[in-house]
Amino acid sequence: MFRDISPILSDGKLLKEITEEFSRIIEKNNWKPDLILGPESRGFIFGSLLAAHLGIGFIPVRKPGKLPSAKIEIEYSLEYGTNKLEMHTDAISKGQKIIIVDDLLATGGTVEACTKLCDILGGNVISNFFVIELEGLGAIEKLAPIPCISLIKYPA
Repeated sequence: MFRDISPILSDGKLLKEITEEFSRIIEKNNWKPDLILGPESRGFIFGSLLAAHLGIGFIPVRKPGKLPSAKIEIEYSLEYGTNKLEMHTDAISKGQKIIIVDDLLATGGTVEACTKLCDILGGNVISNFFVIELEGLGAIEKLAPIPCISLIKYPA
């Protein structure tokens, strides 16, 4: 079943509440991220809102051919095939702490690929944030030991 986030995006108050809740979770856990990373495309929305709220930088992770500068690429598996993601080679400095933000956690393949891109550049993913999680698809186990925070959970 497709989970449509359009109603969330059309409600500025709700977008603000989601951003503030993510920020509260970061503060409660005493996490001090240097950067927020968001995979294309809906991770851009929630990730850049959180980065702006925290006053830190945002890293876009894109499909091949969309980034203008030097980049690294990773291929990853989906339920129905493979895909590729790219990130600029200068997006992360060694040792920087990153939180990955996306709209939906299903099987975890996209976030796992984002984590591997961060690892290649020497970054340290300290948590993954999602607006919605589809439970029971094995994503939490795949992404362990990195904590995964989801605001809304649905059975898959």
